[in-house]
Amino acid sequence: MVVNEQIVVNTLLVAFDLGGTFVFALSGATAAVKHRLDLFGVLFVSFAAGNSGGIARDVMIGAAPPAAISDWRYIAVSILAGLITFYWYRIINHLSSPVLVFDAAGLALFAVSGAGKALAFHAGPVAAMLLGMLTGIGGGMVRDILVKEIPTVLCTELYAVAALIGAAVVVIGRMMHLPSSVAAITGAVLCFGLRFTAMRLGWHLPTARLPNQSDRETNVDIEPGEPPSRRAFRR
Repeated sequence: MVVNEQIVVNTLLVAFDLGGTFVFALSGATAAVKHRLDLFGVLFVSFAAGNSGGIARDVMIGAAPPAAISDWRYIAVSILAGLITFYWYRIINHLSSPVLVFDAAGLALFAVSGAGKALAFHAGPVAAMLLGMLTGIGGGMVRDILVKEIPTVLCTELYAVAALIGAAVVVIGRMMHLPSSVAAITGAVLCFGLRFTAMRLGWHLPTARLPNQSDRETNVDIEPGEPPSRRAFRR
């Protein structure tokens, strides 16, 4: 029973990791096409967005070489996402809302798989939560930097917080000896729900008020219900 459960958990973590890789690679490729990069540039940003968080996590927990380099599936799904976006961009462009859903889904999948893998490598509870968050936000940060955007995680919207909460659910589930699959799915759903709701309702963290600046002007560059990350999809 223990062996079978471990196989299920490992399979679930890999599935979440590959799923997160694909949807984040898709968002990276979309941003690259928006900024008029060539095919190589699109594929490069696609791979970077889909794998940077996982690579950083694997390096920190000592999982060498990182899965994104040693497992051909990560490269394959990144290239697939890049090619789909490059050649069928007009279709993807008409799906701006689904793409934002993909971004939220990628954050949730990575946060959960990152925390789960960190725990599998005997990381402590706090370290596992932080590594789960890092896995979730890393790809988006690299994507935004490569296309000269302010990283979403540094803006006012709830991004890293959602990833941290999703990772925390996985860690708490392990501490309470809950089935790993239940904790992973619950954490992913909670992270996705919080992130998606924040995007739709315009929830954000407070920003400092500049001199002679009104409350309305404090977040003037963010339309109600539209996070800064949407800029990559509406240009």
